[in-house]
Amino acid sequence: MIIKKTLNKKFDLVVIGAGSGGLAAAKRAARHGARVCIVEGDKIGGTCVIRGCVPKKLMVYAANSRKNILNSKGYGLSHEKLSFDSKVLLKSIKNEVNRLSELHLNALEKLKITTIRGWGRFKNKDHLDIIDLDKKSVLDTISAEKFLISVGGKPIKLNIPGSEFSWSSNEIFELEELPESILIIGGGYIACEFACIFNNLGINVTQLLRSNNLLNDFDFDLSSSLKETMTSSGIRLIFNDELLKIEKKEKNFFDFILKSGQKCDAESFLYAIGREPNLDLINIQELELKMNGKFIEVNEINQTNKSNIFAIGDVIDKPNLTPVAIEQGRVFADNFYGNLNRSINYEYIPKAVFSNPEIATVGLTEKEANNIYGEKNIEIFKCKFKPMSNTFKNINSKCLLKLVVNKSNDKVIGCHMFGESSAEIIQMASISLSMGVTKEQFDSTMALHPTISEEYVTMY
Repeated sequence: MIIKKTLNKKFDLVVIGAGSGGLAAAKRAARHGARVCIVEGDKIGGTCVIRGCVPKKLMVYAANSRKNILNSKGYGLSHEKLSFDSKVLLKSIKNEVNRLSELHLNALEKLKITTIRGWGRFKNKDHLDIIDLDKKSVLDTISAEKFLISVGGKPIKLNIPGSEFSWSSNEIFELEELPESILIIGGGYIACEFACIFNNLGINVTQLLRSNNLLNDFDFDLSSSLKETMTSSGIRLIFNDELLKIEKKEKNFFDFILKSGQKCDAESFLYAIGREPNLDLINIQELELKMNGKFIEVNEINQTNKSNIFAIGDVIDKPNLTPVAIEQGRVFADNFYGNLNRSINYEYIPKAVFSNPEIATVGLTEKEANNIYGEKNIEIFKCKFKPMSNTFKNINSKCLLKLVVNKSNDKVIGCHMFGESSAEIIQMASISLSMGVTKEQFDSTMALHPTISEEYVTMY
């Protein structure tokens, strides 16, 4: 139910933020019988549903569809006139986002979870003010035995002359139409995903990076493969440079002035230089919460230094991934309202970059393994090849599969892939690694032919 006035009404649990983690915690706690309230000033669903992984993956499907059509001549398929209307795509994405948001809201109502529309700001450790940001006024004040902070993250802003003309990943899905050319700042997964999406949709893409490589947190072989493929697909990559200012030109074009002295222009500009906890509104200063840099410090049960206040998701210093936040929310609810004793295993968390083709990984990179165990104690197995799906296509991109093995016990401690369906394949590999699979067990597994994944069990 959605309510306007709850003054002095006390709940067992108030969840601040209706993103993936907050929704998971609220639903699970309610199923255990807790009186739950969830506070959210935006659409129900959080970053993942509204402006993150879900709408972005829909754009990936659209982009890949166009690319596949353009490369279908070898199969005897003709496409004399292929047109793309970005207005249709963006409208379809908005409709789907709204549908998913409503589904979450309906689920909250069925569980009799009180839903308050407004922004939560701590009055003190026991009371939360509900703020109307438009009017800057306090709509209500509520209390609870426990509070769970799950307000997610936000893009780090770019602070240079002309940055007011730029977009973050938050604004992309609010557009009515896509541009014909774009400059993307950043080398992380968000920047790389959008670069591939826009390029495959026929948009002229330039990507600018401060460093000398893409995806610095991923295995070097993967990032090198992506760099090679992005370059060959027509994306202009500029490394070891920095944007100093943006100057508006005629006809909605912009000049981008770089530190090196280079100039480039484009119709639009997207910055993806990282994310940080979205803590501006909740007044944590009043609580005097302990911080770990920009993150809220929590113990093993996600409890802050205030015994009744907990935090999960992107506001704490753990992998900032949707499934991690969901599991944190469910474990929190199970432990405190279901009388269970659960914990979270952070060791083998699969990650993916929905570039074209995809990158997926679980476990240690080669560099991480060398640092932990020593280079002489690590064995690397890898293969690189042109996938069968590209046989009749004018695409030079190759697949890369890689295993990192600890010589002392033959355990596979890292599994990495660059190529189509990487994310689907790595999900299964993550189960194996979590169970302590050895390279010998990989080798003794029968291959499924002809597939890309069979190479994982045939590498010697």
